[in-house]
Amino acid sequence: MATVAEWIEGARPRTLPTMVSPVLVGCGATIGAHAFGPWRALLALIVALALGVGVNYANDYSDGIRGTDDERVGPVRLVASKLASPEAVRTAALACFAIAGLAGLTLVSLSGTWWLIAVGAACVLAAWFYTGGKRPYGYAGLGELAVFVFYGPVAVLGTVITQDAPVTAPAVVASVGVGMLTSAVLVANNLRDIPTDAAVGKRTLAVRLGDRDTRRLYAAIVLIPLLFSVVLALLAWPLVLGLLAAPLAISVTRTVRSGVGGRDLIPVLAKTGLLLLVWSAGTAVGLALSGWL
Repeated sequence: MATVAEWIEGARPRTLPTMVSPVLVGCGATIGAHAFGPWRALLALIVALALGVGVNYANDYSDGIRGTDDERVGPVRLVASKLASPEAVRTAALACFAIAGLAGLTLVSLSGTWWLIAVGAACVLAAWFYTGGKRPYGYAGLGELAVFVFYGPVAVLGTVITQDAPVTAPAVVASVGVGMLTSAVLVANNLRDIPTDAAVGKRTLAVRLGDRDTRRLYAAIVLIPLLFSVVLALLAWPLVLGLLAAPLAISVTRTVRSGVGGRDLIPVLAKTGLLLLVWSAGTAVGLALSGWL
């Protein structure tokens, strides 16, 4: 039976920035629009955290029963390592989705944006079928696209809309930046796993592109958000704060482009998550200040 510490590790706490960052940027936009609602923001954060942990457990379960996690370079997996039964991990995933659903329904009822129920349902389905079901789309190279959509525009703009704030051009551009940087975390993960994924027939985007082009893709989606910060600063100068992430972006890009692989890429995952959080925090503060200056 898995210990509490092992369950926490199975939730993949290193992915916490991917859950928090979209809500952070969305809240920055609402503060700038003078429409920030703390309780609604808290509910949005609960939805993001519950969905994020839920998808991590769901991936652990689905990959574990398929045997695709039997030979891993990265952190421990509960099912593959036989630390917890598949049924227990599946139950944990479903419980997280239920929490996200309850928080989401409450948020929708407060904001009156009932159409977002369909968006929430799509989020849960995307979370489960990333590696679940007979034909998981994550095994077909579509994982990065889904991460971009759901962790970027959907999560950021959903946070904005449920607080009755206007969807502005800077908020949309910022949501695209969040989506790109979140996708970069997955690209780094799948770059590391190219040999093992290819061996078990898991055709991720990294496997399809190959090592060299995957590294190029990583560099592009890490550096483009910095260009967004420059462009946004022309509209409202506080948005230049996103460039606080530039040193970290350049550092991780150099590491990936240097050709390191295997376990040497594990620190890149953590640094990419930190990069996402720093860029999002700087951009959120910029969005907030731009509406008050």
